Amino acid sequence: MTCYCYIVECSDGTYYTGWTTDPERRVKQHNKGIGAKYTSVRRPVKLVYLEPLPDRTDAMKRELAIKKMKRLQKSKLVEGYVPDG
Repeated sequence: MTCYCYIVECSDGTYYTGWTTDPERRVKQHNKGIGAKYTSVRRPVKLVYLEPLPDRTDAMKRELAIKKMKRLQKSKLVEGYVPDG
């Protein structure tokens, strides 16, 4: 099953990174305040990066790698992102 690693930008300009099987549903959860404690007080959020991965394990590993990045590295990742479609 395809999983996704994602980054949302919060209303205060910070980034939140996570993984999911359904990016659209997950962003809606974040914006309803039920996604994560971090994003619940920084709404609204917008999806700024999405990376498909083959499975949950790879998605979780990628999430951890992105979370270890400095802000500048995350910004470059986001700037280089081109959504499909």
